Amino acid sequence: MIVVGGGPGGYVAAIRAAQLGMKTALVEKAQLGGICLNWGCIPTKALLRSADVLRLVRDAAAYGVKVAAPAADLPAMVARSRAVAAQLNKGVTGLMKKNGVTVLAGHGRLAGKGRLDIAAPDGRTRTVSSAHIVLATGARARQLPALPADGKTVWSYREALAPPALPRRMLIVGAGAIGIEFASFYHAVGAHVTVIEMADRILPVEDADISAQVAGSLARDGIVLHTSTGIAHAERTGAGWTVTLQGGKPDGAKIEADVVLVAAGIVGNVEDIGLENTAVKVEKTHIVTDGFGRTAEPGVYAIGDVAGPPWLAHKASHEGVICVERIAGLQPHALDAARIPACTYSHPQVASVGLTEAQARGRGHKVKVGKFPFSANGKAIAMGGTAGLVKVVFDEGSGELLGAHMVGDEVTEMIQGYAIAQTLETTEADLMAAVLPHPTMSEAMHEAVLAAYGRALHI
Repeated sequence: MIVVGGGPGGYVAAIRAAQLGMKTALVEKAQLGGICLNWGCIPTKALLRSADVLRLVRDAAAYGVKVAAPAADLPAMVARSRAVAAQLNKGVTGLMKKNGVTVLAGHGRLAGKGRLDIAAPDGRTRTVSSAHIVLATGARARQLPALPADGKTVWSYREALAPPALPRRMLIVGAGAIGIEFASFYHAVGAHVTVIEMADRILPVEDADISAQVAGSLARDGIVLHTSTGIAHAERTGAGWTVTLQGGKPDGAKIEADVVLVAAGIVGNVEDIGLENTAVKVEKTHIVTDGFGRTAEPGVYAIGDVAGPPWLAHKASHEGVICVERIAGLQPHALDAARIPACTYSHPQVASVGLTEAQARGRGHKVKVGKFPFSANGKAIAMGGTAGLVKVVFDEGSGELLGAHMVGDEVTEMIQGYAIAQTLETTEADLMAAVLPHPTMSEAMHEAVLAAYGRALHI
């Protein structure tokens, strides 16, 4: 097997292939671990952890702790973030050696009939062949014509992870997970942050109740949010930008920013990988696959971000395992994208799995909805983390858990409980019968289930 791309989809696929006895090569033109490990998931979480520590120290007096006035050391935060990414990059390199995967540095391009041309960094080209080629080439940030990225005043996530200095005024275009995470970080370290979003709410893929909770928290912190808002005009002015809003309140408002961070979605990396030499189909910059990663070209597969949403590292890894196991003759279940949990590491955090309430109703389900606020949870009160809630959506007839949605401190560590429950096809009766430890924030998960059936004990 040949895997093209060493991100969380590609390197996991390579490991699983090696475990199953395949002679495996992994082609990577940049860094093992891909964007996620080196310039995405991991380094952003390191920065956000620094912001959490800063907030906690600022609030130390509320916990009876006296400290000197804290200050953000942005270069030190960035250095720690880069060190964390470097450590994990070395870890992936070690995993390739441990599993006997041959790593080939260079840019891979399909040449037809099971062949792949690899342009190495030294300018030489070699050709390798396999009956099975898995494309895991990932995706990149979408560019906006009105705001061409220059790495100085118009940033993508990459520049936002290693800024030369803290901007005084930042405009973020896009209020999805990436935009809201960076809004939380840069506001915490001292920037004045404004976020604009074309949809009618921030985090538009999340449940409406969750979006509203996060919007309220961010606004109370001082982050300015404009929804149902686009860009009418953007003009370079001196060292920054003047952006004229369209459709916002008020329409035509002007935003002055030293830096504009574009977080308006991604596009698949489908160019210059030889797809024209195959029958592979591409729709909206993503390769069309079935539930096992198979494309329209026999022997060519695609996984991860290049194969479409949800654009999440854990989805890519799981997809890689499924694809490889199917090739090896095993019988894995096809990927169910509706059961892939999603997390946003903002302040407060957001985590969800399954259908939103609106989606469930839209699909014809009669639903039972339960909510439980962290303000009624003993551990949350003791920890000083009472913002947020847990919301669950059940099918009224069968008791199936259709979806679960959470906002609050460390909910990204809690959503796995509901993800496992969905995988096991757990009903409301099973969840009610479970005994959760006290005092924990996870008790709110149990109470939300009870609330859906009029049995909540602590509200």
